Amino acid sequence: QVELVESGGDSVEAGGSLRLSCEVRGYYSGCLGWFRQGPRNEREGVATIGDGRTTYAPFAKGRFTISEGQSKKIIYLQMDTLKPEDTSTYYCAAARGYCDLGADFQWWGQGTQVTVSS
Repeated sequence: QVELVESGGDSVEAGGSLRLSCEVRGYYSGCLGWFRQGPRNEREGVATIGDGRTTYAPFAKGRFTISEGQSKKIIYLQMDTLKPEDTSTYYCAAARGYCDLGADFQWWGQGTQVTVSS
């Protein structure tokens, strides 16, 4: 059983920064990623980490950084230069197999809310 627990969501002003955390509970080794709720309520990929590499959605490149802790039981999403359109619920997810935004993410956290005001 894999459980993912996000934290770090908050309200910030445009241009500010936040760091989200995702704790992985249970035995797991594979791909981890961050997603958010898109404007039409669809799940929108943000970034993944696994297989020794990272991938990013175009809107995240240059502003967001995904990383993992030394224990590899926690991953982070550093978000800089935040914009009002980054306002969303951010989810951590886990997948087996290849690792990119199109992978089959089978386990999901409950989400953490990020609000960016203009």
